[in-house]
Amino acid sequence: MADLVLPLKTAYFDAIRLGQKAEEFRLRTPYWRRRLEGRTFARVVLTKGYPPAGDDTRRLVREWRGFRETTITHPHFGPEPVEVFAIDVSAALPAETGPASSTN
Repeated sequence: MADLVLPLKTAYFDAIRLGQKAEEFRLRTPYWRRRLEGRTFARVVLTKGYPPAGDDTRRLVREWRGFRETTITHPHFGPEPVEVFAIDVSAALPAETGPASSTN
């Protein structure tokens, strides 16, 4: 099963990393409708920009929990309300929940 990879701007990446943002928004365009509707993903991979392979400091991996369709007003999309897919990015996978515990 494939991953859903979402490149993000730094502000949104950091807000998700800090637990301040639980959903990532994509406009309800035919492109995103084809990518999301009727599909299930292994996980959601959020990247800060387009990091080089192996740069895990600029990647967050989240559990795939689906999306909802909603209408929002957000400065990123302009002053008018827009219809979006709100992708749930609230559930970190166990490796991201904190420092690894030592069993020494």
